[in-house]
Amino acid sequence: AEFWLNGTNDWIYRHLHKAASLMIRLARSNPRARGLKKRALNQAARELLLAQSSDWAFIMSTGTTVPYAHKRTKDHLHYFMKIYESVNNNSIEEKFISELEQRDNVFPNLNYRVYA
Repeated sequence: AEFWLNGTNDWIYRHLHKAASLMIRLARSNPRARGLKKRALNQAARELLLAQSSDWAFIMSTGTTVPYAHKRTKDHLHYFMKIYESVNNNSIEEKFISELEQRDNVFPNLNYRVYA
């Protein structure tokens, strides 16, 4: 397991754990979201899963394309936090959600409620 937790990548886990806690909070506080809010919550769940991908930590350990792994981890966490804030502030931007849905079209049937 040293490839996934060592001095080259240990910085990511505090951020991933915080984001996971926030995702649970989002899901529990929005049990019956519909429309754009539901899409945003589903995308938040996708961004969290993408940030948690073990590929990024592995790449950081092996020393190959490390800037790319850093960028992907940071980008997904940033997108997650932006969605988190927009849901909490009731200021969800449909264009932003659509762009993310198209960019990383993974887990198309993911339901944010799995975090509740």
